[in-house]
Order: sequence, then structure tokens, then C-alpha cells
Amino acid sequence: MTAPRRPGQGRKPKPNAQKKASGSRHVKANEPTFTNISSADAPEWLDDLAIGMWNTVCPELCSQRILSTTDLHNLEMFCTAYSNWRQAQDEIAEMGVTLVDVMTDQMGNVKEKRYKNPACTVANETMKQVSSFGALLGLDPASRQRLIGAGPEKKENPFSKLLGK
Repeated sequence: MTAPRRPGQGRKPKPNAQKKASGSRHVKANEPTFTNISSADAPEWLDDLAIGMWNTVCPELCSQRILSTTDLHNLEMFCTAYSNWRQAQDEIAEMGVTLVDVMTDQMGNVKEKRYKNPACTVANETMKQVSSFGALLGLDPASRQRLIGAGPEKKENPFSKLLGK
């Protein structure tokens, strides 16, 4: 008997469309479908870096018919995390990885205390968020392999009209 799996462990499940394409018997019959969108404007509250990322990624996702209305919040979080990461990286480039605090004790001796720049923690956390939300949207090669968009629209066969199909 195998131990029960905790959520998030093991292989990520394949999308239903991918199961159908591979001829799998394990296709879910009642999988929900959501409306794909062809374009979306960036929310006004995003800053310039996040809007730049939105304008880069959103058209790609829409052209592949991957982005649906229910995914817009993931795209917002991805773009926000990207912006936060860039801002943290800019601060690290300007201030350095470590900061120095200069103090004078009661005797008049000058002491330096070095500590990690808090922007390093922000950069690490936001890199993880960018990776996580990017994977949900299929923005890295591994997760892109798991995603199958709606694909191109099927062209009508001119001979099907003659055959009455």
C-alpha cells in the first residue's frame, strides 16, 4: 500500500486536451471549459515595468489561445512579481549585496556592522513567484510541454460540402 500524496507532490497532471491527443483512456468527461480571450489591456494599477511585461507576454498567450478570462489574475501576479524582482535587482546593483552601518560607541570608537541587503531577500522571493506564476501560464519550456492551447481553428474541407458532411 502506498502512502497518500500531499498536494503539490509528484508529477503535474496533464491537461485533458493533451490526454485526448495522446489517445489516453483517462480523459475526464466533465472538464470545465473557459472562454479564451484574444487580447487584454494591462490593468491601470500596474507600474511601468509590469505593464511592459504584460505587453510582451499577453499577446503571445492570446495568439496561442492559452489565456482565458480565469487566467488574468495569474498574469497580473506574474507581471507584478516580475516588476518587484527588477526593482529589487536595481537596488542590489546600486547598494550592493551587503550594507554597512557605521556606529560610534560610548568610547568614541567607530565600528562597522555589515548585514545582508533586504533587497536580496525580496529578489529571491520574487524570483520564486515569477517562476511559479510563469509555470502556470506555460512561460517556461517544461511547463509549455504540459500545456496545449485550443490550437488553430480547423479549416473547412471544401469536399465535405459535396459529400453532405
